[in-house]
Amino acid sequence: MKTPSTPRTYSRQDDLCLGIDQMMRTVFGKPAATTRPYPAKGLVEPTLTATERKHAASLMRVNHAGEVAAQALYQGQRLMSQNQDLQAKLQNAAIEEGEHLQWCATRVTELDSHTSYLNPVWYAGSLLIGMAAGLVGDNWSLGFVAETEQQVVKHLENQLRELPQNDQKSAEVLRQMQLDEAQHRDDAISSGAVILPGWIKKLMGLSAAVMVKTAYWI
Repeated sequence: MKTPSTPRTYSRQDDLCLGIDQMMRTVFGKPAATTRPYPAKGLVEPTLTATERKHAASLMRVNHAGEVAAQALYQGQRLMSQNQDLQAKLQNAAIEEGEHLQWCATRVTELDSHTSYLNPVWYAGSLLIGMAAGLVGDNWSLGFVAETEQQVVKHLENQLRELPQNDQKSAEVLRQMQLDEAQHRDDAISSGAVILPGWIKKLMGLSAAVMVKTAYWI
């Protein structure tokens, strides 16, 4: 999570307005404009069988749903934190997650499919989790970020193995996402993240598994 060069201070009213705007963009539209290009730009669309295309699209739909959840998670944590430096870091991480959101949506469209119809559910649930994590303190909140990103890094590794072998466009998107998520994890650890108890890690993994299996189909 890179610290912005000129972090801003937001009032609670600003937070509410920004939160509503972010929710609407994430769930129903597009996130704010980003600066980095689409990782698969310029790559030739692979020749896939109907089964391979459907599978690749489902995998990318899962990843898009995960980015919807990430947006809500960071938003909830930022709303509860009183630490302006942490707020800025969380906001900056959310911007990068917004890029991932766009990239996944683009790839899903290229594969002639749709994003998850349950995105509002993923957003609402993750927002509540993020707020709960933020309430217990900044170091615990950072610990939650670190563990979430660690699980995402492992998830993306599995996704790269599951993709059709010649779908290099989807693979290129996932590789860049994996690098970013690992950086978010490392930044959270260096900022003072606590190590979460094993039962919390397990619960987080089970919750993620439910979303993965559901978003693959819906």
